Amino acid sequence: MRKLLNLVVYTTTLTVVLFIATGYWVIDSYKKPGPLKQETVFVINQGESAHYIGERLEQQGIIESEFVFKFGLKYLGEKTFLKAGEYRLQPEMSMQEVVAKLQTGETIQYKFTIPECVTSFEVMNIINEIDILEGILSKPPLEGSIYPDTYHFVRGENKDAVIERLQKQMNVMLETLWRQHKGERLYDSPQEMLIMASVVDKESANPEERNRVAGLFLNRLKKGMRLQSDPTVIYGIVDGKPETDGMGPLGRRILKKDLEFDTPYNTYLYAGLPPTPICNPGKAAMEAVMNPEEHDYIYMVADGTGGHAFAKTLREHNDNVDKWRKIRAEQE
Repeated sequence: MRKLLNLVVYTTTLTVVLFIATGYWVIDSYKKPGPLKQETVFVINQGESAHYIGERLEQQGIIESEFVFKFGLKYLGEKTFLKAGEYRLQPEMSMQEVVAKLQTGETIQYKFTIPECVTSFEVMNIINEIDILEGILSKPPLEGSIYPDTYHFVRGENKDAVIERLQKQMNVMLETLWRQHKGERLYDSPQEMLIMASVVDKESANPEERNRVAGLFLNRLKKGMRLQSDPTVIYGIVDGKPETDGMGPLGRRILKKDLEFDTPYNTYLYAGLPPTPICNPGKAAMEAVMNPEEHDYIYMVADGTGGHAFAKTLREHNDNVDKWRKIRAEQE
């Protein structure tokens, strides 16, 4: 009986010792530097189990033992939730450090830029060409609803959700500018201001003359004149579609016959502003139309330097047109 009791005590003691030794080994393995030799990217997809994640970590040489990883995750980690996303892991990270990284949600950030003055068709093309975003945009967002800026995103974000984020940013900016403006109310609504900003942004690529162009268009509206803006005509013809072979949306320069093309956007035929924006204007254009330059100009034409020659009378304007035609003839 005593031998049996001694055997039981010995077996129990050995088991406890082995358990403690195993525990120390697991803890040491969990906290010691890992086998990863160079920086690598690891992706956790939505719905993946800890078991499968551990398997892949071991297969890719990031950790030594899937068993230790799962044990540490369950008993040694403060949390057990590993967040989906794309992570950049550094050489010799311990399993403890790997777990901590995968729990933070600090995923790799990418970025894209929506330039000022692009149309919503162009925005759609920019987003659809980002192949690490999910989904497909089948139609462009509303014209003028996208705020031009640089945006960050992570692998696997949905393209529709990205568009919603860009639209929210435009709404915030539009409301902020409208609310903070202390001067005379020149427009009946923020949307009307946005439409004017889109026309000014398309008319002038020169930041130094945006306020002057804005003032000119407002002068025309006050006098009951039509805007006669070529970009609005072009927008109506091509329905906002992007450029053709780098030659502009029409694939050629605008012609006299184009000015007779009947669309609601033809500001040679119809008075007032076009029915919607004709691009997604930037903040500078919106600020320009909220703070237009005060002057008496009602005419403008390209001057061959990337800007415009402005005139107060039709005679001055015709002289400027003649100069521009000579410059264009020399360029051709």
